[in-house]
Amino acid sequence: MKVIVTGGAGYLGSHLVDKLLSFGENVFVIDNFSTGREENISHNIGRKNFNYFRADLRYPEDWHPFFKDAGVIMHFAADPSVRESFFKPDKHFRDEIVATFNVVENARKYDVEYVVFASSSTVYGDASTVPTPEEYKNLEPISIYGGFKLACENILKVYSKLYGIKLLILRFANVVGGRGTRGVVYDFVVKLRRNPGVLEILGDGKQRKSYIYVDDAINATIHLYNLLIKKRLPHDVYNIGSEDWISVDEIASIVVKEMGLKDVVFHLNPQTPDGRGWVGDVKNMLLDITRLKETGFKLKYPTSGQAVSRAVKDYLKVVSISR
Repeated sequence: MKVIVTGGAGYLGSHLVDKLLSFGENVFVIDNFSTGREENISHNIGRKNFNYFRADLRYPEDWHPFFKDAGVIMHFAADPSVRESFFKPDKHFRDEIVATFNVVENARKYDVEYVVFASSSTVYGDASTVPTPEEYKNLEPISIYGGFKLACENILKVYSKLYGIKLLILRFANVVGGRGTRGVVYDFVVKLRRNPGVLEILGDGKQRKSYIYVDDAINATIHLYNLLIKKRLPHDVYNIGSEDWISVDEIASIVVKEMGLKDVVFHLNPQTPDGRGWVGDVKNMLLDITRLKETGFKLKYPTSGQAVSRAVKDYLKVVSISR
């Protein structure tokens, strides 16, 4: 069927596009290239089952006709910067809330049967239950990004109930690996390329979170998508993460080891009284992935440490000393 991937030139979206094309899907990307990059999809240009259109989801006049005859919308478009959302809430409102409304409203108008939404672990906020399951009730995001992701989930759920759209919501942990240009692992590689003797760590280094390698994240997405269209999913919300969590100072040690460095001085720089990396930074996050595993999915890199190590190898191939 025709698959629309919003944000298909972005980090996660472009990996998703590659995987869908490998299965012979007819893929159409819509992206405004604000955070996405054409180089992420350039290798697919010219394929008979691939097309893309540069457009802004906040303004549906240009792109909505492409929804005609689409079977599924994979809504992966977003500005992924949790930290920056604190400083630019108006931008994130338009990028998340307005764009998501436009996507699902046009999905309704064009009778699109399936919508898959890339949500985030940030919707849980500082959860009191860890590992945190999908049915956790006290959803209290502490960041603008997380709050808007949760709002988008609710918009999509209402449309699903009222108009019969079959909905799949994926709450991702921290995804790391090839093509990534954000996040603590990438940031540490860049900093140590510039100065291999000192590493600044935002926060007290004790923040503990779950990290999943990008291949596992995308394979889980495709696995659940296939079950969705086969009508074999008992739930509409799934956590996608690793089996454990890892602290920021442990990540720093892995990066130093993978880069072959020694005697690196860690400079801790907490931004809040309780040692967070920034206002809105969740201190501890570990997703319960029991529901995902019960569908038969298995991680290639089950631990956060394995995911981080693999990601560092990816980043070292593209991060130069001059960056």
